[in-house]
Amino acid sequence: GLPWWWEAFWTLPFTERGKKGEPLSLGDTMHVFRTNIEQIFGGEPSYDGAPLATGDLASAGLTDGTMYLGLQKYQEGFGDVYKLCFGPKSFMVVSDPQILKHILRENVFNYDKGVLGEVLEDVMGKGLIPADFETWRVRRRAIVPGFHQKWLNFQVSEFGRAGQLLVKSLRAAAAAGKAVDMEERFGSVALDIIGKSVFNYEFGSVEGESPVVKAAIQSLREVEHRAQTPLQYWKFPLMDLLVERQREFTENMKLLNDALNKCISQALADRSEADLEELENRDYTKMENPSLLRFLVDMRGETTSGKQLRDDMITMLIAGHETTASALTWALFELAQNPELLARLQKEVDSVMGVEGHECPTYEDIKSMELLRLTMAESLRMYPEPPLLIRRALDEDTLPAGATGNETKVLRGMDFFVSVYNLHRDEKYWPHANTFDPDRFKRKYTNPDIPGWDGYDPAKWKGQLYPNEIAADYAFLPFGAGPRKCVGDAFAMLEGSVTLAIVVRNFDFSFAAPTADPSKVGTCTGATIHTKNGLWMTVRERVHK
Repeated sequence: GLPWWWEAFWTLPFTERGKKGEPLSLGDTMHVFRTNIEQIFGGEPSYDGAPLATGDLASAGLTDGTMYLGLQKYQEGFGDVYKLCFGPKSFMVVSDPQILKHILRENVFNYDKGVLGEVLEDVMGKGLIPADFETWRVRRRAIVPGFHQKWLNFQVSEFGRAGQLLVKSLRAAAAAGKAVDMEERFGSVALDIIGKSVFNYEFGSVEGESPVVKAAIQSLREVEHRAQTPLQYWKFPLMDLLVERQREFTENMKLLNDALNKCISQALADRSEADLEELENRDYTKMENPSLLRFLVDMRGETTSGKQLRDDMITMLIAGHETTASALTWALFELAQNPELLARLQKEVDSVMGVEGHECPTYEDIKSMELLRLTMAESLRMYPEPPLLIRRALDEDTLPAGATGNETKVLRGMDFFVSVYNLHRDEKYWPHANTFDPDRFKRKYTNPDIPGWDGYDPAKWKGQLYPNEIAADYAFLPFGAGPRKCVGDAFAMLEGSVTLAIVVRNFDFSFAAPTADPSKVGTCTGATIHTKNGLWMTVRERVHK
């Protein structure tokens, strides 16, 4: 039971809850704690009606870095909406498409980034991911036009250039008979691409490791560590002096910021103002600096501070590096276990690109290679990056019933895990969900057992390059959805498709030690799903018949 002073405690002034529309207060957070404690120890019915997941955190994988798998285990027992408690701290875990449509689109402005925003702010400042709504609105409006069609067409050739450097390094490994960690190689290509495309910086990481590359990679690791650490110890005074990894992080961020600030100063020095139409029709092949940063700086009337640009750039670097690298890693992991599918893909690439001379695919080529595009989409279905989205309710709300049969009440300050992984592996929405099958995206699917869900319909993404959340009525969320959907989705998918096409066109792959048995590859998660032990492959150059 609850102690004798319990009710009296809740009359103290600091426990008072905020009113609708006011910023969240300590009282709001405490009130969420209160309902959890009363439910767990006082036997009271829960305010929200969501089942309470209880169990050993370690056995659910919440302690060894496979949290998304733990949430899937709980889903089997508790359904598509449940509450997970760590002491009085709780997260509502949701993976029902109708509820996600509500949170990500229909009532999007009631949900901010919560815990994630707090963790990422130290690194990304007011970049698009952690930004509050006001900053987000302004920056989103500036950044979206940067990803316009003409620029993306031009970037395809840049992706190809980076892909060719990868081919060179893999050829050397093939000739020497050395096994290669393809996860590390894809990470290098993705880093080089994002550096050049977004802020015109040559990381050169495919060819060698520079201090800035090391700093970038270690900073990413630290962000991932923080995202999974409940106590934000790094915010305490002197921590950056006392804790070794915090000292390193401070040094890494300095290196990275110096590199970014140099690029920003250069772009500002070369600024030539133009209006949107001029910017969208630039001949990027003739520009010394065709980066997204340059576009943002040259936009007429744009008065962004260097600090905000730095926040924008580092956000793009972090969001665009690991995610694409992971999608490529898992695509190759699956293809290498499915020789028939790989042979089909190679045949498609050979027939579109020809066997000789045409080294880099063009935008038109990518359009012609359907299996290639669907392979990237299927990789992101089975291994979504990130596997979890984090949100926090700013005001009370009621979530629709979806397939759960019951509405769920939401308190101000409630934290959410949106489990994209659970959703993408759910047999209700994706038959044979654990089978890698790019052709599934060509088949219409409905489930009469789920009222209110429209099913998946390939006709709904006709004319676009990749299936999206609309086509699957929110059961496919590789880039999130709604107003805060990833702004770089087309860029990422093109980058992945170009790199994969170049790689499978030139090489065959087989698993090698220490991951000779595919089950040894393992997974662990940070912001994205990584392998546990690398993706070690023997690379053989293909002999074109």
